[in-house]
Amino acid sequence: MMTTTLGRTGLDVTQLGFGGMELRGPKVWSGREVSDQQSDAVLNAVLDAGITFIDTSPDYGLSEERIGKFISSRRNEYFLATKCGCTWTDTGDTWDITHTWTREKLFENISLSLERMNTDHVDVLQLHNPSPQDVREGDIVAVLKEIQSQGLTRFIGISTLPPALAEFVEMGAFDTFQIPYSCLQPENYDAITLAADAGAGIIIRGGIARGGPQGAAGYDGPDGVWATAKLDETLTGGMTPPELILRHTLTHPHCHTTIVGTFNLDHLAANIVAAAKGPLPADVYDTIRQRVAAVAAS
Repeated sequence: MMTTTLGRTGLDVTQLGFGGMELRGPKVWSGREVSDQQSDAVLNAVLDAGITFIDTSPDYGLSEERIGKFISSRRNEYFLATKCGCTWTDTGDTWDITHTWTREKLFENISLSLERMNTDHVDVLQLHNPSPQDVREGDIVAVLKEIQSQGLTRFIGISTLPPALAEFVEMGAFDTFQIPYSCLQPENYDAITLAADAGAGIIIRGGIARGGPQGAAGYDGPDGVWATAKLDETLTGGMTPPELILRHTLTHPHCHTTIVGTFNLDHLAANIVAAAKGPLPADVYDTIRQRVAAVAAS
């Protein structure tokens, strides 16, 4: 399992991480039912494979609870990241998610997260998609620093998007940035570089584009980037679309870790095999970037 250093945190993390969103639970919310048995199996398989970085959120339903239930006994084997500013309410038919940026909410989030995950600290506590105005008006960086000073988190980060990312980088406060990126969503390439050049650790989400052009969520669609750029033509040596997409993400020079979520053991095994092959050959990587850039420019 390839490892990298997560920016100035100094944490030595596997470049293939695990995202806990797929373990969130009820079908009415996630579109699929995931049992405790499936969650137990996949979380322990993640650790058995040597993956050392796990990301979750209070917004992800049962994810934190399941992490605590099934792998808290192995807490020394992985770095744990969660998020804050989160409120989810069970309405009976689904779960409503809102974000609140106050000291009270952030302390409530970290307290409940630690309880659910059966741990005394997380390694990274991330703001979950606030605006720069939210952060300034709530003096939220100071709140995160207070939480950090109490030993409840080792580092502080943020899950965000351009154009807000540039302003957050300028604040100089965040140890990590979580940013979506893949060859099917390449527009954040430079934003990742901007944050990494400032010394931050980079956590990429969406790095396998929900399973590729024909993933369960139908990501990219039949007339999307994959088809228009004719990326099928770049598949060689029996490579599958998900492998190509994942290895393309891993090839970004500042991909410290990419959090790929699944509840399917076969998918997890395939991701592990693909990641073990490492970055794409330079010529394949360059061809993909050129084709995708041409689609974006057209």
